Amino acid sequence: MSAAQQSSRQSRGDRRPRPTSARRVAFDVLRAVQVDDAYANLLLPTRIRRAGLSARDAAFATELTYGSIRMLGRYDAIVGVASGRRVDNIESDVLDVMRLGVHQLLGMRTPTHAAVSATVELAREVGARRATGFVNAVLRKVAARTDDEWDALVTEGRSGDALLATRWSHPSWVVAALRDALAAERSRDELAALLAADNVAPRVQLVALPGLATDEDVRTATATAAEDGSGADDGAGADEQPRTDDGAGADDETGTAPPVRVAGADAGPVSPVGIRGTTGDPARVPGVAAGRLRVQDEGSQLAALALTRSSAVRPGERWLDMCAGPGGKAALLAAEAAQGGASLVANELVPARAGLVRKALSTVAGDDTVTVVEGDGRRFGKPGDELFDRILLDAPCTGLGALRRRPEARWRKQPEDVPELAALQGELLDAAVRALAPGGTLAYVTCSPHLAETRGQVDALLERHGDVLEQLDTAGVVRSVAARDPQVANGPTAQLWPHRTGTDAMFVALFRRRP
Repeated sequence: MSAAQQSSRQSRGDRRPRPTSARRVAFDVLRAVQVDDAYANLLLPTRIRRAGLSARDAAFATELTYGSIRMLGRYDAIVGVASGRRVDNIESDVLDVMRLGVHQLLGMRTPTHAAVSATVELAREVGARRATGFVNAVLRKVAARTDDEWDALVTEGRSGDALLATRWSHPSWVVAALRDALAAERSRDELAALLAADNVAPRVQLVALPGLATDEDVRTATATAAEDGSGADDGAGADEQPRTDDGAGADDETGTAPPVRVAGADAGPVSPVGIRGTTGDPARVPGVAAGRLRVQDEGSQLAALALTRSSAVRPGERWLDMCAGPGGKAALLAAEAAQGGASLVANELVPARAGLVRKALSTVAGDDTVTVVEGDGRRFGKPGDELFDRILLDAPCTGLGALRRRPEARWRKQPEDVPELAALQGELLDAAVRALAPGGTLAYVTCSPHLAETRGQVDALLERHGDVLEQLDTAGVVRSVAARDPQVANGPTAQLWPHRTGTDAMFVALFRRRP
């Protein structure tokens, strides 16, 4: 551009839109999560694509978004101390800007000057110019102390669940629920390690669909994981990584023991059809693009395989996935059904989610193997209805076992949600029992370890239907299916944990209807 052209452009103002920055993408998603109840994992990829971010900037935006949401409670405590104000007296858009700034300072390796100046500029960009001085002052106070020093400040005078809730950024009721679930396995001393694992960005995990995925698919995906190094799906650039010195120790439930890593995350896949470690956009893996590999947590894979591999499949079996949306487990069930000569009915209540199920199954099996239907799962098992040989009830739940992947869930769910969900789970279980053929197998699955949704449901189910149901050795089945030790406690149910195996905290209970 000539000097005259530059002068002309400057004189009339350059009206070209500024490119959207990674920080602006993170802010927009954080605001949507807060104001519109959006889901970060659904919205963020769309915003990244729309902004045209580079791979590095997309990774930065991902870690900044997810990390800020996960640690929101802790960061609010820090902002409150640094600002001398109650956070509910700070305008919400300004507070979101500062949450992003604090995460860069304490949760990422962003240089202080870059974190502060860029966050102040973000405040100006999003229309909070009035607060730029305030944002600058607060962030400089935050930067003046180490993460450990802030921990001591914000937990001072707190004890028990209140201390853990602040330190590990979980609501107190969630801390209590997780403590109870671990105590049921006599593993209460693992609480701090579990809370810390919830705050570690999960690795991408893939499922190689049986009968569809080729050896080359698996080799390519595995090679991609090896080339990517650690495989942590942390979304951070090479120079701005999340902190790993989280201070969680399995021997001290307040988390003050020496730092540990999430042990199971560094090991190989726990699922026999799992691949872990791929970073970045999974769609770049050829098998994923073709639908032969899918993104799926290995805990979900084991839950589905516990049903399909608990006994030999007889050709002609009829299977039912009662709550199939968005289709991940249904795709694995369909692949297993096709291998064994069975057929699958995938049911989903919500039409939009039913559409996702159809899409997930479109490359897996033909219409002779899979049928997708819409409706309330509680309708099954009426007199004269078809009976099924295997039923998966992946019930609606609080989602407390997937807090790593759904960072907003810890702040969105409330303790009063549990009784309503538990009532629905019980009604769905009753329908599943009615629809189960003599000798058939039922898998009750939740992505929550909350006892009211897990062991409590099992006990109540056996009280109602113990005359027709026998409980199977689910822990034994999961061990027999897994590629390595899934570290589940002995007993008739199986509870997976992220701090042990690097999976979501899936719960599985298997039942057989008496002939």
